[in-house]
Amino acid sequence: MARERRSYVCQACGAVQPRWTGRCDSCGAWNSITEEIVRSRGGSSRRPADPLPLVSLDGEVAPPARMVTGVEEFDRVLGGGIVHGSAILIGGDPGIGKSTLMLQVAAGLARAGRRGIYVSGEESIAQIQLRARRLELEGAPLELASATVVEDVLAALERGDPPALLVIDSIQTMASAGIEAAPGTVSQIRTAADLLIRFAKRHGTALFLIGHVTKDGQIAGPRVLEHMVDTVLYFEGERGHRYRLLRAIKNRFGPANELGVFEMREAGLRPVANPSELFVGDRRKRVPGSCVFAGMEGSRPVLVEIQALVAPSILATPRRAVVGWDGNRLAMVLAVLETRCGLVTAGRDIYLNVAGGLRVQEPAADLAVAAALISSLENRPLPPDSVVFGEIGLAGEVRAVGWAEARLREARKLGFRRAIVPPLETCPEGMERQEVHRLNELVAFLAVRGDARPGARAAAE
Repeated sequence: MARERRSYVCQACGAVQPRWTGRCDSCGAWNSITEEIVRSRGGSSRRPADPLPLVSLDGEVAPPARMVTGVEEFDRVLGGGIVHGSAILIGGDPGIGKSTLMLQVAAGLARAGRRGIYVSGEESIAQIQLRARRLELEGAPLELASATVVEDVLAALERGDPPALLVIDSIQTMASAGIEAAPGTVSQIRTAADLLIRFAKRHGTALFLIGHVTKDGQIAGPRVLEHMVDTVLYFEGERGHRYRLLRAIKNRFGPANELGVFEMREAGLRPVANPSELFVGDRRKRVPGSCVFAGMEGSRPVLVEIQALVAPSILATPRRAVVGWDGNRLAMVLAVLETRCGLVTAGRDIYLNVAGGLRVQEPAADLAVAAALISSLENRPLPPDSVVFGEIGLAGEVRAVGWAEARLREARKLGFRRAIVPPLETCPEGMERQEVHRLNELVAFLAVRGDARPGARAAAE
């Protein structure tokens, strides 16, 4: 006989409360407690525990088998392909292209002879077929289904051979019949994900869970969902840009923070082999406030243009607008420039932008941001064909960063000949380097090597 158990669960953090309250005691969120009813069968289901086998740390272990999708950027982010039996969670803003990307990947594997199943809880089969026709994928032997009850999905999967790939779009629409709660609640997401992951591990099926995100950019639902899966991917991009970024936040079978770049076209997403050429602007136009930063995204060096504009302000509190970088680090760099270098930025509006929609997270961009700010403040363009990277300390010192040689090789390959960097041990052949130990050396170097331009709008062609 089934028994009912009532619990009060916070939809923000997943904490279980003994009773309903207006505010969660764990995370402090208001009006996030909901009542959930869980049915469980009576009787004891415990069985005698089997002896747990223990093995040595030493031993021969073969690398996990992978399925290569043929989408180069997708395989790169996953570490070389999809691992059999892995559970992968992919999140992103609505309309960013998550379903399009997974439909292309699943159809490509189906054409290669792998059985793939695409289950949608948001769209009908006819809608998926229309999208496949637009993407020119209608000939792929991909199996489709529309369902929202996880037990129905598992019952269909148990019939016949297990698929090599299973896509669930989305996990927030899946619900278990044993829980009386709305789809998308903490208990439903956790239970549905657990049942699907158990099936994937037992049959060696690669499972993809598409997830919604909140207004803060985090995947909706309990944070434990990200711990349950093997890989967490975020699909990012600005709606005004045609480029999309796939970033690995967690990966048990490959490097984390790996980046894949796609271009959104009418026929779907297309991989971009060399993203550095996209994020770097036209170097023939030497404009004050523009600087090329040699960064690292995972194991890949990426060159990106950083733009700064320092303008007089009419406001009592000048504006500090930042796109693609951390606003707190901008405040730190401005404080060091004013305190250690004597550059006055008070009373001026400052706008900082990372071109191309990319978000830079590493501290190695400090020196490039400082160079762009100095260039705009002094109205002097940086030397041509130059790249900049380095970390800035509060004392005004410039610190070395990792992967310096890989950054310089990528810059050399794209035609850059000069690097403004912290002290380095080696430098690629054909690359001229200007080492700076302190930030005031960068100010002096730009004052000597930069070209003075009368007028804020002056720019050389």
